Amino acid sequence: MRALSDFPDAHLRIFQRPEVPPASEIQSVYLIGICGTGMGSMAGLFKEAGYHVSGADEAAWPPMSTRLREMGVDFHEGYHEAHLTPPPDLIITGNACIPTHPEAQYAREKGLVQQSFPEALAHFFLKDKRALVVAGTHGKTTTTGILAHTFLHAGKDPGYLVGGVMTNTGTSYRVGKGAHFIVEGDEYDSAYFDKRPKFLHYQPTCAIVTAMEYDHADIYDSWDMYREAFEQFAGIVNPKGTLALCGDDEAVRNIAPFTQAQIRYYGLRFKGNHVSATNIRSVDGGQFFTPTVDGLCLPEMFFPMSGKHNLTNALGVLTIALAEGLTPEEIAAAYLSFRGLKRRQEVRGIENDVVVVDDFAHHPTAVEATIAAIREHWPSRRVVAVFEPRSNSSRRKVFEDAYAQAFDRADAVFISAPPLRHNDDPANFMNVQQVTDRIGASGIIAAHFPHAEALLPSLVQMVRPGDVVLIMSNGGFGGIHDKLLQILRDNNIARPA
Repeated sequence: MRALSDFPDAHLRIFQRPEVPPASEIQSVYLIGICGTGMGSMAGLFKEAGYHVSGADEAAWPPMSTRLREMGVDFHEGYHEAHLTPPPDLIITGNACIPTHPEAQYAREKGLVQQSFPEALAHFFLKDKRALVVAGTHGKTTTTGILAHTFLHAGKDPGYLVGGVMTNTGTSYRVGKGAHFIVEGDEYDSAYFDKRPKFLHYQPTCAIVTAMEYDHADIYDSWDMYREAFEQFAGIVNPKGTLALCGDDEAVRNIAPFTQAQIRYYGLRFKGNHVSATNIRSVDGGQFFTPTVDGLCLPEMFFPMSGKHNLTNALGVLTIALAEGLTPEEIAAAYLSFRGLKRRQEVRGIENDVVVVDDFAHHPTAVEATIAAIREHWPSRRVVAVFEPRSNSSRRKVFEDAYAQAFDRADAVFISAPPLRHNDDPANFMNVQQVTDRIGASGIIAAHFPHAEALLPSLVQMVRPGDVVLIMSNGGFGGIHDKLLQILRDNNIARPA
C-alpha cells in the first residue's frame, strides 16, 4: 500500500492525532460516514455498549438509516462542521473520507480525538478477548457469519462484527460477554490518515483465510502488494493460536511460511487438507457431508446452503471451532440451525413462479461461484443474471476479461453500467459493452444498460415463470429487487410458446 508521504496531499494526511483516552473516559462517539455497512454496525456496537452515538453521512438510505433510527442513533444527512460542536469525546473517521472532507478537516484542525474504524474496534472491543478474525478475497462475510453463529449457538456468548446481517439474529454486531470476539477482517485501507489494511489492527488469536485473488485495484497497485498484505496478516496471528488456511487455494497456502501459528489446511480438493469432507450430497435446502479431520471421519453433518464454496466456508469454521474447544456435536447443531445472511443468496421473493435472489457478489470469481451455486440449487430453472459492477475494483478495466467468462453458466445476462465518480480515470474504466459482447459471442443472451431503471423493462420482458433472477451488487442497485417483484406481482406473466 502507498505510504502517506507518497500522496500529493501528504501534508493533510500526516498530522499528530491526540491520544485516545481509556474507554472508561469516553461517553460520546461520532461516526463520519455512519450509514456505511461497517460504520453502521460499529455505531450499533457502541450503542449496545452504552455510549451516546451520533454521526453523519452524505445521504441516509435504507436499510441502514432505518436500523440506525431503530437503535436510537442520532445522525445527520449531509456533512457540516457544526455537527462537531460541542466536540464529541471520540470521532471515528470512515475510510471514504478524503482529507478535505468538511468534518474530517475540522476534526484535524481542531485537534479532536479521532480513530479509524479498525483502530476503534481494536481499542474498545478486542482488548482482553480471543480475537477470531476471518480474512480473504471471497467468502469472508459468510464465513464470519457461520463462525459467529456457531459460537453463539454453542453458548459461548461471543462478541462479533460481521459485514452482513445475520438472518438468525437480525444484526451484524454484538458486544458479548464471552471470551471470544469474531471479526470480519477486511484488507481495505483504514482511513485517509492510515493506509494500512484494516485487518492488521486486530491482533488475531486465531484466523481464517478463505481465498486470495487480486482485488481492490484502487488501493493495491499490483498482485504483489495485495499478497504482501496477507503475508503481514499471517505474521500477526498469535504464535499460540491457529491459522486456518483454505488449502484448495495455492495463493493462500503460500502465506503459510509467514506465520508462527499452528497451520491447519481445510477444503475439498487439496490432498494436504487437515479438515475436509466426503460423501457430499446436495439436497433441496443444503448439503449433507461427512467431515474428515486428520483422516478420521466425524458423524455426518448438514449445512443449509448450496454451493461447494459455502461448504468450504463451513469447513474453515469447523477447523477453528474445533481448535477453540467446541465439540463436533455443538458444531453440527449450529450448522443445522444456520439461516444464512442477508444478501448472500437471499431469496427476496417469488412472484408468478419467478424466484428473485439477492447477492453481494461483485468480484468475478464470486460472481462465477454464486451462479454455480444457484444452478446447483435450482437445476431445472433458467438463471437470469443481473449485475451491477459498483465496487471500485469491479468498475475497472483490469477485470474485463474475467467478467467476460464469469457468466458462462447463466442463461441470460443483464449488466448495468458502472456508476461514474468524480475521481474516475476513463482509461481504467470498464467497457461494459465489450464485456456483454464477449458474453453474447458464447451464445448467452447478454445486454447492457446505462442504469437500473433502463435495465428493468428489458428484464421484465425477458423473465418467465420458472426463472431464477439472480441480482448481484455490493450496493442497493436502485431497489431493482423490490421493483421487479412488484411488477411481477401486478402483472401475470406468461411463458412464451
